Amino acid sequence: MEADFLKYQAQTTPHPLAMEISHAKGSYIYDTNKKAYLDFVAGVSACPLGHNHPKVVNAIKEQLDKYMHVMVYGEYIQKPAVELTKLLAKHLPKSLEKTYLTNSGTEAIEGALKLAKRVTGRSEIIAANKAYHGNTMGAMSVMGYEERKQAFRPLLPNVKFIEFNNEAHLNQITSKTACIILETIQGGAGFIVPSNNYLQKVQKRCNEVDALLILDEIQPGIGRTGTLFGFENYNCIPDILVTGKGLGGGMPIGAFTASSKLMDLLQDNPKLGHITTFGGHPVIAASALATLQEITKSNLMKDALEKEQLLRKLLKHSLIKEIRGKGLMLALIMPSAEITNTLILKSQEEGLILFWLLFEPKAVRITPPLTISKEEITKGCEIILRILDTIQPH
Repeated sequence: MEADFLKYQAQTTPHPLAMEISHAKGSYIYDTNKKAYLDFVAGVSACPLGHNHPKVVNAIKEQLDKYMHVMVYGEYIQKPAVELTKLLAKHLPKSLEKTYLTNSGTEAIEGALKLAKRVTGRSEIIAANKAYHGNTMGAMSVMGYEERKQAFRPLLPNVKFIEFNNEAHLNQITSKTACIILETIQGGAGFIVPSNNYLQKVQKRCNEVDALLILDEIQPGIGRTGTLFGFENYNCIPDILVTGKGLGGGMPIGAFTASSKLMDLLQDNPKLGHITTFGGHPVIAASALATLQEITKSNLMKDALEKEQLLRKLLKHSLIKEIRGKGLMLALIMPSAEITNTLILKSQEEGLILFWLLFEPKAVRITPPLTISKEEITKGCEIILRILDTIQPH
């Protein structure tokens, strides 16, 4: 199977982890050798209810028995998509009332950027250094990391970059700016949280020049930071909200949300301003609806903050220089990339799944399912500390 995996399936790196999966349940993934791995990554934040959550699985099975794809997005009334977008609106500020469902986070970013241009009639986009918003051409254009972009240029013109959390750069948002796009918490950069009311100040500047604020909640969203969306922690409401990953409960999804006034502009002049065949797919929407219902009805969001404190309390070691992030979106900052690599690879050998971040080589991702138990957290932390005790820093 590994030989076929490498021969026939396109790879993203020269050295994939290549664990052969048998099944997954709760906080564990099992390989074909029947070894159990405690999952501290949750599919890179995409499985907030863990693996094979019964409510999500049942919702998928029930929808499968009714119908799957029947028509391109937006033409037929399909209950799972309607109920999902209605529930999102219920839990969002009134100005975020209408949602366009897509197949992935990066596609939702594309839609949000198009909408900002359509609303403002402007073309300038401002993004942040070390930002990551996806890998399609428009999303890559607002990626603040040249090394990952240079082989694919030319990209979108008229994109400028500022430093996240640097208020002095906000005057670069002007009457020529269609939008500024930011991650509520910078992910690939190392889980950098906004400080000193930064996002509120960005919103104020946008309002002064009639630019739009797009917040990318693809990683922080769906309960991971102790609130349904990260922006709720930072005194700010975006004009366009983008989500994905965890919303699908393990199924592929993206979404962008704005006011009806803004979103309705995609209907006309031109018609079909944004279209997709499989966006809002009924089976995926059923999975997302069950996920959102469980997270909003349960104590999982409140518990995420308690679990954060447990992780911070347990993960004390001379090689852990800092723990960044909020809730169950945490990154351990190690003294070097070499130590990060050793910890992640040895943890897999010891039955614990950790992972890297895109642009910060010294960071170790900890984004477990929101459903992880405190006992499982303790077990995983013990593995981390045991491995770190064996590492001799240079």
